[in-house]
Amino acid sequence: MAEKQIIPAVVGLSGGFVIAGGVIALMVGLGIITRFVGITHTAKHVKGYETAILAGAIFGNLLTVYQIRIPLGIFGLVLMGVLFGIFVGGWILALAEIVNIFPIFARRIGITKGYSLIVIAIAVGKTAGSLYHFYRRWGM
Repeated sequence: MAEKQIIPAVVGLSGGFVIAGGVIALMVGLGIITRFVGITHTAKHVKGYETAILAGAIFGNLLTVYQIRIPLGIFGLVLMGVLFGIFVGGWILALAEIVNIFPIFARRIGITKGYSLIVIAIAVGKTAGSLYHFYRRWGM
């Protein structure tokens, strides 16, 4: 039985590494890492950023492919939710900044005031929707 699972496991793990490598390449190409380093003034810790990204790609791949469960309890669930939210939020903001979507959208629909309130409303709406989604346990 175990011999039949070796090839799918290797294929799944290899595919995960390819996808993770593509995500990392996109992060570098979009300048997300350099932007975070610039905003936080932590250029001396760039090796730590690189190590964290590589470790996240490897461990995320292993956890996803092999469906490993780590019993962290409610505190671990909250911590992981916050960290995942920061990660996704960073992606969204980096992509929005690269393509200048907010200024273009505001100009198209004629918004002249309240620009920051609109961005905050989008963030609050996304957070509320995510919290409701997880409260209702959709997707499980």
